[in-house]
Amino acid sequence: MKISVELTLTPLQDNFEPPIINFIQKLRASGLIVLENPLSTQVYGEYDKVMELLQTEIKETFDNLDHVVLQMKMVKSDRSNYEPHF
Repeated sequence: MKISVELTLTPLQDNFEPPIINFIQKLRASGLIVLENPLSTQVYGEYDKVMELLQTEIKETFDNLDHVVLQMKMVKSDRSNYEPHF
């Protein structure tokens, strides 16, 4: 089963960019389709592979930060090729 996941990582600290960059770089290194924009990062792929990656990387990120928020949306399908028709 294919899924699409949108993630927004928000470290609650002054120097917030390095943890976000590190998180995204690890997602990119996974070999899955990863797309970024200024507000979020999307990961696309097989459910088990995406969830295994997210479980590992979210846990590591949470272990390394004292205060952090992660927002996540999931869709059951691969929406990586979505183009609006309006």
